[in-house]
Amino acid sequence: MSFTGAAVVDGLMSLIQPLFRLLCVLSLVLASSGSGLHGCNNSVSHEYCVLGAGPAGLQMGYFLSRSQRDYIILERNTGPGSFFHRYPRHRKLISINKIYTGRRNKEFNLRHDWNSLLSDRSDLLFQRISRELYPNADDFPRYLSMFESELGLKVKYGADIGRIKASDFNGSQGYVLTDQNGVSYQCSVLLVSTGLWVPQQVDFLGSDLVEGYESIPTDPEEFKDQAVLILGKGNSAFETAQSILGRASRIHLYSPSPVRLAWQTHYVGDLRAINNELLDTYQLKSLDGLVEGRLEDIAIVRREKDGGKRRTAKKRSQTSTEGKGQLYLTLTELLDNQNGNNISKVTGQNLPGYHTDNFSLRQPYDRVIRCLGFRFNFSIFDGSAQPPQSSGARGRLPGVTAWYEGRGTPNLFVLGTAAHSLDYRMSAGGFVHGFRYTVRAVHKILEQRYHNIAWPATKLPISQLQSWILRRVNEASGPYQMFGVLGDIILLRGSYCEYLEEFPLQALPQLFALSGRPLSDHGLLVLVMQYGLNRTDTLGPGRAESEWTKAWRSNFLHPVLYYYNTLPTEKDMRQRPVGWPLPRPDAVHHMVEDFLTEWDQPISHSQPLRRFLEHCLQTDLRAFYAESCFLLSLTSRTPPLFCRQGYLRKQGIVGNGHLWQHAREAGLMADHQGDITPRDETSVSEYLKHAGAAVVSTMNFDL
Repeated sequence: MSFTGAAVVDGLMSLIQPLFRLLCVLSLVLASSGSGLHGCNNSVSHEYCVLGAGPAGLQMGYFLSRSQRDYIILERNTGPGSFFHRYPRHRKLISINKIYTGRRNKEFNLRHDWNSLLSDRSDLLFQRISRELYPNADDFPRYLSMFESELGLKVKYGADIGRIKASDFNGSQGYVLTDQNGVSYQCSVLLVSTGLWVPQQVDFLGSDLVEGYESIPTDPEEFKDQAVLILGKGNSAFETAQSILGRASRIHLYSPSPVRLAWQTHYVGDLRAINNELLDTYQLKSLDGLVEGRLEDIAIVRREKDGGKRRTAKKRSQTSTEGKGQLYLTLTELLDNQNGNNISKVTGQNLPGYHTDNFSLRQPYDRVIRCLGFRFNFSIFDGSAQPPQSSGARGRLPGVTAWYEGRGTPNLFVLGTAAHSLDYRMSAGGFVHGFRYTVRAVHKILEQRYHNIAWPATKLPISQLQSWILRRVNEASGPYQMFGVLGDIILLRGSYCEYLEEFPLQALPQLFALSGRPLSDHGLLVLVMQYGLNRTDTLGPGRAESEWTKAWRSNFLHPVLYYYNTLPTEKDMRQRPVGWPLPRPDAVHHMVEDFLTEWDQPISHSQPLRRFLEHCLQTDLRAFYAESCFLLSLTSRTPPLFCRQGYLRKQGIVGNGHLWQHAREAGLMADHQGDITPRDETSVSEYLKHAGAAVVSTMNFDL
């Protein structure tokens, strides 16, 4: 009987083992495609791991998907853009959604669409979700869900990564990510796009009495007739103040720095006009106000609820919050007792008598709210994989190289808001309308480094360079939004050039390594959009320059061309003048700022640009009619470049029936010539036989 039982068991095992192996294979496939099942060894491998399914993560996912790379996006929540389900707390985005621009050019319109991600789908824009200039925050996760589903991106939800460590993969550093279920994701390249979501805090005496922006009630009625102190003067602080402006008795904002207005600094992260109504009530002396001071030096103390209140020279009127235990702000050094950061045993009885003598914030508050922004979550990285804290932004951001790779963490790149340390308080890299372009730049770097695919470049004859530059400054959205950070690189090759779009300017010394495009002896040009460095009254007279001969004094956003004979070095970048995006060039050209941001005028814009290019290239770039090219070809050994690259190669306007009919109706050609229509519309030589001298064509920009 035991023999029979063993035979039965062997028979069952012979059936179960193939089935088990099949289930293992299926679970690995499902795990790699983003389902909740995992491989039997609790390990999944991908070439690229993207951590976070916010806008930066999905943007990178699109580029990886388009390049057919092996990738997975890991998201701890159940849907994309989870940050926006909670923030901003009062549900109004400050990112512009300007739909009506008077133009049909998609690239131009992205200059004024701050919410859409980049794709080859012209219909996959945020305006499908909302048409409000400042949309509701709930609209953004809806847009991200649409973006992900319609493009079929590979996202695995519910994967809460709690630990990231470095590991050796085939002789190079890779990374292992472990989620809450113990599943490990091995990847050769890690792309961190987790954003900033850990509330920024400052330790001071009484910090346990302070409410956080992340948890305050959003119903203004809960602040009725209350005195409120807000720590911070950024958009979250003013957003909170604005929501309770009509209910609170008084609102004071306290932080080390004065208010910085976005329309003055040109930095979109500074206080936006949509949130700044409290500035009116402050300047018009209607109980609200702003005060500066170090947060580390303050103390928040609670007045005891018993009758032991200290009398002041002026008796306060009784309020509806009397008796609830009011809060005072003072300086730590003035307290009689100091008990660490926990103030539970320190009360208003410890306040010195002179605390109230003309001290700006001497009156008590019913609530103190912390609105100090957010920081990067460093806690999930172990020592082998953790990027260092940046030197700026109070250490809230990870430190990255000029090409967004973590410092000391090879093959780990930081994307999106978390990579804002490179242009903090300078450009738009911390916001969707900025980092969608830096993510695209990082993807081009990945393609070159790991797949030997050079940075895309457009090959242009030198005679067409001016037209191409004018096209870019009038419609390109990447350099326009990431001013001073991303620029167009023009590699000069003699009679032609290679045009690279939106290269990280701080990485210019590593141009060949990052792009795969070598420099020639002819040098290079760099096209940058930038603001002027002059300190002027932003709304006062003389704030703008209109004379093209003084274009270098332009204050508002305008194009600047830098010419270098040789590639700048790392030392040159470190020693560049303060405020300059690039080192001193061999020649520089400012295109004068324009009220309409349209650089298309012949005298103010086109002619000075041509003369600058001619100076750098030592080449005549003028355009000529065919008759002039014919004459110059007969009388000169070296006709102008335009004639050599156009007329002498039988290039010009291509004739067709429509153009012929238009020319006859306009009186440009005799009627008897109208009977001769070129049969082959691509044959320039046939057309010229009948049409005679051709008119020089110019590029037609669909602006």
